[in-house]
Amino acid sequence: MTYETSLATVVAGCPLSSCLYNASGPLCTTAAELDAVGSSEAGAILSKSATLEKRQGNPSPRYFETTWGSINSMGLPNEGYRYYLDYAKRAATFNKPYFISVSGLGFEDNVAIIRALSGQEHVSAIELNLSCPNVPGKPQTGYDFEQSRVLLEMIFEHVTTPLGVKLPPYFDLPHFEMMAAVLRDFPIAFVTCINSIGNGLVIDTDQESVVIKPKSGFGGIGGDFIKPTALANVRKFYTLLDKDVAIIGCGGIKSGMDVFEHILCGASAVQVGTQLMREGVGCFARIAAELREIMGGKGYRDIDSFKGKLKTLE
Repeated sequence: MTYETSLATVVAGCPLSSCLYNASGPLCTTAAELDAVGSSEAGAILSKSATLEKRQGNPSPRYFETTWGSINSMGLPNEGYRYYLDYAKRAATFNKPYFISVSGLGFEDNVAIIRALSGQEHVSAIELNLSCPNVPGKPQTGYDFEQSRVLLEMIFEHVTTPLGVKLPPYFDLPHFEMMAAVLRDFPIAFVTCINSIGNGLVIDTDQESVVIKPKSGFGGIGGDFIKPTALANVRKFYTLLDKDVAIIGCGGIKSGMDVFEHILCGASAVQVGTQLMREGVGCFARIAAELREIMGGKGYRDIDSFKGKLKTLE
């Protein structure tokens, strides 16, 4: 027997008609790209990670696809935060939440951007990127727990709009506990797990060369390869943080089954990155249809019916 299924969810107090939306990075830099997300079956619109001023990013080639995913070293190319703030009014015409990703190049930049965005009409929430691995000379804040705390203390002096954080992947169990201890001290609305796995290397054996130019070929790994790590991060932060903190799964999502696994681990919503680059915004409708079929076959009417209910072996 099949059932009527709903993919609706709530993130940062905002109702989403679908639990799928875009990751910050692929195809969300320009108004035209954001319009395409808005016109699709994505449940929300998320901007490119914004810096204080417009950036060209790293030199090309800076993105390369493999059979198992992708490697990139984009270097935060974006139009600057004012562009994405100006777009908010236009985003409202799509009748879905509009989130702005922020990735300032220093603490003061992050504070300035978030202060400017906070309380602005049509900005539903802010995603603070603590995890960009592809800006030369800039370490990932999310791996420095004390500095993460300092930054959040600075930001929460000014923010009134719901704010979440995008985290790098963690691998050691104590590191999950250490970051969770930081996050529990702030009114975090959501946590996005994970950004790409930093500083991988892909080789073109025919050319005996790396495949991207920046950083001598080192770049962030995304796609199928990172799904087990993403699932582990979703699961750990779901169990470590209060249940009113939404977990957003990101990593290796290209099918309805991938979404099902993320939600089973505790995700309230998922972001699509590499597959969006491959397929375009049509991926949201296809993946949603696959997820509905899986849920219907299992008798689940909504995502809360199975969210976080991953079983362990006795």
